[in-house]
Amino acid sequence: MTKNALVTGASRGIGRAVALRLAADGAVVAVHHGGNEVAAKETVALIENAGGRAFPVAARFGEPGAVDRLAETVASAFGDGLDILVNNAGISSHSSIGELSEEELDRLLAVNVKTPMLVIQRLLPLLNDGGRIVTVGSMATRIAVPSQIGYTVSKAAVEALAPTLANELGHRGITVNTVAPGPIRTDMTEPMLAIPEAAAGLVAMTALGRIGEPEDVAEVVGFLAGPGGRWVTGLTVDVSGGTFLGPIAGGPSAGDVH
Repeated sequence: MTKNALVTGASRGIGRAVALRLAADGAVVAVHHGGNEVAAKETVALIENAGGRAFPVAARFGEPGAVDRLAETVASAFGDGLDILVNNAGISSHSSIGELSEEELDRLLAVNVKTPMLVIQRLLPLLNDGGRIVTVGSMATRIAVPSQIGYTVSKAAVEALAPTLANELGHRGITVNTVAPGPIRTDMTEPMLAIPEAAAGLVAMTALGRIGEPEDVAEVVGFLAGPGGRWVTGLTVDVSGGTFLGPIAGGPSAGDVH
């Protein structure tokens, strides 16, 4: 049976890779975007050129009524219900506690926390029994990055959502999980990765010795969204290649780092 999927923020990066993976697995994918229609249509074209089915859906999260419009469009398109919901859309922040403005914090919480919760709430009546909910979090919740404190708090909040929601929806066979990527090569991280010293530092801190690619995350989402993930729920799956697991192999001990 064909599955119906919605991937938010699917026009680029991790979202695009997830949409491509789910489509390759046979799902019809609603490709959400927040305004970059050209990029969303590129994602749809990539899926269709590979023999899959997809269509773009526009909703600028953070604006009044955006989630309702998204839900109405998805409900209209998927008359037989939704099977897979991937909350990927989000925004970043690079402000320390002293630099973080109230306006920036409000927007982070609105887009990264409030929106995924409302998307789930609005689409829950449409979600079929045995469905899958996957939210893209961040490994920032297990490390200390002072320049991302607002972002980290927002990702910690959605990570906390999974266990409670998984417990509530388990009787319907619906699984709820979070994936927590580390540094991934996307438009968002490309400026930093273009600095050789910064890129080398991240590679050195990763056990598997490279920067992650969007497909690395998409593979894990695909597993959780597929039949193999039926007995995994309420968890956060670290997808960072072993970033910041401990002292760099062959390098100084933690006590020698200043």
